[in-house]
Amino acid sequence: MSVDVHTRPGPADQRARAAVAALFLTNGALFANLLPRFPEIKADLGMENAVYGFTVAAFPAGAIAAGLAAAALIRRWGSARAAVAGTLLTGLGLFAAGLAPSAAAFAAALLVAGAMDAITDVAQNAHGLRVQRRYGRSIINSFHALWSVGGVLGGSMAAAAIALEVPIGVHLGASAALFAGVSLVALRFCLPGRDDEPATAAEPGTDARPAPPRLSRARIVFVVTALVVIAMAGTIVEDAGNSWATLYLSDSLQAPAALAATGYIALVGAQFVGRLLGDRAVDRFGQRTVARTGGLIVAVGMGLALALPNVAGTIAGFAAAGFGVATLVPAAMHEADELPGLRPGTGLTIVSWLMRLGFLLSPPVVGLVSDAAGLRAGLLIARSPAPSSSPSPASSTRGEPERSGGPTREPWRAPTAGVTIAASGGGRRCRGR
Repeated sequence: MSVDVHTRPGPADQRARAAVAALFLTNGALFANLLPRFPEIKADLGMENAVYGFTVAAFPAGAIAAGLAAAALIRRWGSARAAVAGTLLTGLGLFAAGLAPSAAAFAAALLVAGAMDAITDVAQNAHGLRVQRRYGRSIINSFHALWSVGGVLGGSMAAAAIALEVPIGVHLGASAALFAGVSLVALRFCLPGRDDEPATAAEPGTDARPAPPRLSRARIVFVVTALVVIAMAGTIVEDAGNSWATLYLSDSLQAPAALAATGYIALVGAQFVGRLLGDRAVDRFGQRTVARTGGLIVAVGMGLALALPNVAGTIAGFAAAGFGVATLVPAAMHEADELPGLRPGTGLTIVSWLMRLGFLLSPPVVGLVSDAAGLRAGLLIARSPAPSSSPSPASSTRGEPERSGGPTREPWRAPTAGVTIAASGGGRRCRGR
């Protein structure tokens, strides 16, 4: 039987929540400061589209190379320290990328930055889910919404720097220093102790569900594969905005540099709105319905923007893409962290690592198609993976029926303790990045 368990967070938990929020915002802002500078770097280094696509793919390649180390680093150092160390090194790598004298140096710097970003990504999600367990209700969505805010902030900072003709070295150096300071301050207020601490126990006199049974190895592989497919669908569409939105607007549609930067800003801004609304939508209609609807929004929005190319329509299309994929990656990460039978951080690390194949494969494929048939054709490739149908991660691990509509809410389960908490107010099913 499910029960209402109202956990009032203490001051330390509230400070930890604010600290994790700052880490997510910082992570979103750092890379977003570099993205609108890509056309300038591409022109300065004389790169063709195919070469540019392969060099940009160095960032996810670095993430894949280092991603599996995240779980071990979290167990050794703790998620908070791993996240902050990764943030500092990511900032340095992005600063070096902005000053790279050649395409090879640019790729090498992105490789290092991507490796450190992968560790930061897993570690901050692990710490955020740990804080969530202390709260006894879903709060992970607010962290990922703030990651999107960080993306808008970083993109806006870059657009302002471009408009004011601030040298790229000064701009990226100031960005790295600013967000390094924010992350170091946040570290002071993160939770101490081990990351595998149990969730808050149920109050005396209440019924608690037993811990979920361990899954067989074959079942774990199946569920992880499904979560990776869902996450990759989101990352491929997202990468179209990361790597190509500014370039498409400036080169193909001749938009001014400062205006071209708003394509990425529109995608991340709409993604933020989608994450704010996502919890309520998933709770009411179910994750599968939300994923299908999001895929339809991506397909229609981006399809119309690319079929009828103009600056305003294209920016609106990237906004539709951001809104449509808003809940996919967060849901996959959260469900991976809840998989029974895996060591702390392992499921989250595996899904985060494998989903980055989308970021790795997308840029070179789009670049090769663009050189052969134009960038608009290349972006159609990136649009195609948007999911119109996907399995519900929750039902994959729990065997629960998918909700089809209506106001009925199912209980939210604490990730590790097996305590069932009736969803009221903020206690809803979570999303991830």
